[in-house]
Amino acid sequence: MSRAIKSLFIGGLIIMGISTATTAAGKDIKLTIVNPQTLYDPSPNGYSTAVITPTNARVAYISGQGGQDRKGALSPDFAAQVEQAYANLRSALDALGARPDQVAKLTVFVVDHDISKLEVLTRNVKKVFGEALPAQTLIPVPKLAIDPMLFEVEAVVVLE
Repeated sequence: MSRAIKSLFIGGLIIMGISTATTAAGKDIKLTIVNPQTLYDPSPNGYSTAVITPTNARVAYISGQGGQDRKGALSPDFAAQVEQAYANLRSALDALGARPDQVAKLTVFVVDHDISKLEVLTRNVKKVFGEALPAQTLIPVPKLAIDPMLFEVEAVVVLE
């Protein structure tokens, strides 16, 4: 069996095992969100297990967006930084002509992460992405680029 056929066959098995599939509405783009029934459903926590991107899609990578405002000011409050970082991410998406439902993957970095920060993170990601929750990885870190920074988010975006 050729490698391409094996990939299609394996991909078909994964898709058959999903519990929910949501697609991003767009002209030429459809991201398929996959949350297999055999795994814990992560959507209440603001992310999806996997996202399938369309064939021949153009991909953009948005570098880490922190909680700085336009002038570079940074609140000492974690929740304020998270909210501003997601606003900054939205601005970067707008600059690319992209929508939140075109984001396939997020990586978030949290200084001194603990369970109390999850509610803030989940609320903000759901506010931006709604039901089209991207795949996401949270990485606890001791420090970011500058000392007062407490949060950073980077994104992989599928462009039309």
